[in-house]
Amino acid sequence: MGDPHLLSSALSTAAGSSSSARKHPGPVEERFSDPSPSLTKRPRVAAEPPAPGGSAPYPESEVRSLVMMAGGIYPLARAEALRGLAAVLEKVDVSCGLGTGIVECCYECAAELMRDDDESVRLAVVRLVGLCAQKFAARMDIGGKGAKGDSDLMDLIFQQLSSMARDMCIKVRVEAFSALGKMQRVSEGVLLQSLSKKVIKTDPTSGCIINGQKLPPRLIIPCAAGIFAHGIEDEFYQVRTAACTSLGALAKFSSQYAEKALDLLMDMMNDDTEAVRLQTLQALFHMATYGYLSMQEKHMHMFLGLLVDANALIRNAAHKILGLVNLPKLQMFKSAVDGLITGLEKNPEEQDIYGILFSIGKNHGSFSANIAKHLAKEIAMASDGELILDKPRIKALLIVSISAPFSDDKPKKLDIPSIIFSHAIPLLGKVSCALGEEVNQDSLLSYLCHKGGMPFWGSRSISAEFGESESCKVETVEIGAQIENTAKTTKCLDRVLVMQAIESILQTVEGAWTIKTCNICEAQTILRTCNEELKVLAENSSGSIGAFLSFLCEYLVAIQLIVEIWQLIQLDNSYAFGLTSHDILLDKLDISLRRMECCYAGLTRELEFQVLELSLLANLLGLSKIGACSKVVLGKLLWVINRLECLCADGSCELSDFSREIKKASDANPICDTLIGNIHTLFELFHLKQTKDFGMLKATSAVLQVCDNNSESPLPYICGLPVGVKFNISLWNIASHHRLWLRMSIGESVQHTFVEFSSFEGNEEVKTGSMVVPLDSTPMAHSFVLRVCLLMECSYGGISTNEGEHGGPSDCVVRLSDELDVYFVSAGQR
Repeated sequence: MGDPHLLSSALSTAAGSSSSARKHPGPVEERFSDPSPSLTKRPRVAAEPPAPGGSAPYPESEVRSLVMMAGGIYPLARAEALRGLAAVLEKVDVSCGLGTGIVECCYECAAELMRDDDESVRLAVVRLVGLCAQKFAARMDIGGKGAKGDSDLMDLIFQQLSSMARDMCIKVRVEAFSALGKMQRVSEGVLLQSLSKKVIKTDPTSGCIINGQKLPPRLIIPCAAGIFAHGIEDEFYQVRTAACTSLGALAKFSSQYAEKALDLLMDMMNDDTEAVRLQTLQALFHMATYGYLSMQEKHMHMFLGLLVDANALIRNAAHKILGLVNLPKLQMFKSAVDGLITGLEKNPEEQDIYGILFSIGKNHGSFSANIAKHLAKEIAMASDGELILDKPRIKALLIVSISAPFSDDKPKKLDIPSIIFSHAIPLLGKVSCALGEEVNQDSLLSYLCHKGGMPFWGSRSISAEFGESESCKVETVEIGAQIENTAKTTKCLDRVLVMQAIESILQTVEGAWTIKTCNICEAQTILRTCNEELKVLAENSSGSIGAFLSFLCEYLVAIQLIVEIWQLIQLDNSYAFGLTSHDILLDKLDISLRRMECCYAGLTRELEFQVLELSLLANLLGLSKIGACSKVVLGKLLWVINRLECLCADGSCELSDFSREIKKASDANPICDTLIGNIHTLFELFHLKQTKDFGMLKATSAVLQVCDNNSESPLPYICGLPVGVKFNISLWNIASHHRLWLRMSIGESVQHTFVEFSSFEGNEEVKTGSMVVPLDSTPMAHSFVLRVCLLMECSYGGISTNEGEHGGPSDCVVRLSDELDVYFVSAGQR
């Protein structure tokens, strides 16, 4: 077991004590001459003395105590002591000699416990050894004197971890493979041996070079022999998954290793477990990202099969890898393109394939030019000069063809026929999506027209059409390289044009409001038209400006409803009984105002002020409908006035005449009878205000889905018994303090279920997760439709209108998602 004096020796060595200074052992051949070396035997590396004034990151006495506990008789104590040493080691700074001594002491302690009888101890040992390897690698990066000894030590640690990867405990094997993948420095000979079950005997006179550093030759290293070959054949998928991950991670050390590892990884694509196949693809993706994946012809058949796999996740992963990998032969390139086209024809909804095709073409410029020449001949030979662009194959080949000018094959002259560019113009949207945000559509259209032999578009000045502006001037794009340079200025132009359109629409809305008293029908028509224009702008915008446009759409809906309610008030149908159109419009107005206040994060003071004034007006209209003061409506009205006063408290803004008169009336007469009598005067005092400052506005929304369910594929259930429904939920701009509910209804029966965020992944910007919700009871029917939506609880108006009915929200709610229909059929009928 661990020797407590070892720490004192290590720490005194780090402090510069000459009496306990460590010596280098003999040559590496002596340490590995035995075919089965002791796993606890390692080269000891002398540590540098600490810098003046340096101190240990952890008290020496506590480290010594942990080492002593690690040598105790109780397994739980040993395991806990090793975990404590790992916690110490994470804080150790290896740039000082004392920190180096602690690292060596921890490693010695862990190495002696590798064959412990208890699984938890061995698991803690593997984690501690892996952490020691990271610290030794960091010391080598610093460039200490013991670099050569550390290099030998890293190989020994790799072998020790390889030995632990054969452990009888599945958790230890998984942890060992994970630690192997985190190794920062390993020699090529050891890596190659880990792939081969046959022990490799290298030439003692030869060496290898990794990362520009010549390393000594390695002899027999049996502990690492074929460890990854064994790992990918393990009976437990968790071990196979960890082995695949490490295979891809270690590819950065050697191109020869990466080539041989690829053979093993491609074999794993036949694994029975989906998780293993996905992790294998993830490893291949990392290899391709860092340029260590070189696809060979023998692998293409297997890889092309993944492009039409039944699992969408596997297809998507294969697409991403293919967009990065290098294909050395033209035939391999054509096979990849044909495979993607086949996948697109089979799954037309996967439009991201067009972007992958563009990436492949850009990465292989000369091959794309070859495709372009053959496609140009096909176009020329088409009957009557017509070509059906609706076919996925033609679209795909056009996108591959026009990607050639964007490639890095600059020395080669890539002659792309002009007919390719002219036929690609109708596919402008798909090409623009394939390029992402790099290029603006106007710039891309100008480029395609120029290359397609239509210079009239190239000479067209966009700035002249919308007015000259120095900051937003767009130059004509003549070559592909200029597109990227003009993307930012064009994006700026787009933003300016949208803001100009918003300003114009708001001026029109303000004009419509002023004529509502004399011509209310014309005002309603103008407001309806402005709302449609805003919706068009909102559909084509994103980010803060998209959220602002969405907010303005809600704002205009509220204005339209107010005008309609005012029209009914003027008709004076106060003697109507039951649910009237007046009640329905007031309810719609309340929902619209609630959405404006609760579904937009980051409202500026100006926008919040406008929403509150609209709320004042809505409550005033509610009082006019009732004809007498309602405690609920009056409470809301007073709450809104208090909110407005709080916004004006710092003197940055003032109450409007409309708000001020309502406050005076409520202060003078708490019953507010005067408000009902003066409603016409107060209504005339309300004015709309334009706003351009929307800050960092974010729209709060959600998407609710149930996989594989529709009217033709309903879910089964047993009449009268509960049934579980799995929902996939995506949330945007939802904070942790928000309270969300799932509302499920069957006719008049309603059930609410609280949504718990703990199982969701992501951040406040985007959260995704799934949850299985039990429907408490099912109807005694052959089939039924469950209507589901996502609600957010909000305290709008300061007074709750819900009483927690159906076990649901106790406050006001606003609907975040569209209502979803879930179809069920009785198990007997199915």
